[in-house]
Amino acid sequence: MATDSLAPVQPTLRIGCAMWGLPEWTGTYFPATTKSGSELRQYAQWCTAVEGNTTFYGLPSKRAVDRWASAVGPEFRFVFKLPRAITHDQRLREVADLVREFCSVTEPLEQNLGPTSVQLPASFGPQDFGVLTSFLRRLPASRSWAVEVRHPAFFDGGGTERSLNERLHAFGMDRVILDSRAVFAGPRVTPAEIEAFENKPQLPVRATATSQSPIVRFIGQTRAEANPDFWHKWVAPVVRWLDQGREPIVFIHTPDNAVAIGLARRFYSEVAKSRPSLPALPEPESSEQAALFEGSSGG
Repeated sequence: MATDSLAPVQPTLRIGCAMWGLPEWTGTYFPATTKSGSELRQYAQWCTAVEGNTTFYGLPSKRAVDRWASAVGPEFRFVFKLPRAITHDQRLREVADLVREFCSVTEPLEQNLGPTSVQLPASFGPQDFGVLTSFLRRLPASRSWAVEVRHPAFFDGGGTERSLNERLHAFGMDRVILDSRAVFAGPRVTPAEIEAFENKPQLPVRATATSQSPIVRFIGQTRAEANPDFWHKWVAPVVRWLDQGREPIVFIHTPDNAVAIGLARRFYSEVAKSRPSLPALPEPESSEQAALFEGSSGG
């Protein structure tokens, strides 16, 4: 069970995006010569974590996993999602073999694994709480886990939400925090903005940490300068978690994610102003790309 007194020697903040490759990043954040399949190595020069959405849609090959392991350093973290076959199709029922397969396939990345996300559909509600409890109890204790719920009842501020948080705390598991407020306060002009408005969950937001690595998924606006006013409210909770010895992970999204890398680093720098002991983020090998960051995400 995780407690506030359980502290690593040097708690740190890890920062990243929803993916490690985007066509718009090649020629901007990544050198124009970046080859397909090598984006992760470039991404890891900018960020220290990534959402592993690829595993939600299917298991990667052994060759892909080995390539990912060789592309990142020891401090980098993958926050993979369990396959949708487990969470959405089977709804956590009779999935022991699928969970074992997932753990086996991702084992070569063990030193780089952050919490694995159990992202549940919005229809998975209090009536399924017993199934969720049974499932979580059987997950391998050798790994860390996080749960993202989307049913409104788990955000009721009352007994249902409290029961979920208490259960996650008892199991030493994190709760994924989704903050989409900026999306719903922003413009709906571009196709990406319209899609985000129509498809992203709009749920209450609470800075609740139930274990060692609270995860925040911040979904911002297309215009880079619109986001600090929304994410600033996360600086104090992240600093508090660090002071408690936790190791938070924050992911920055925008509707098209074109400037998400620069925004992620900018958020990190804002936290570092309040926590100067945070280690410096990695710097891109190319001085040209580093200059791009300084010009696009500062100020």
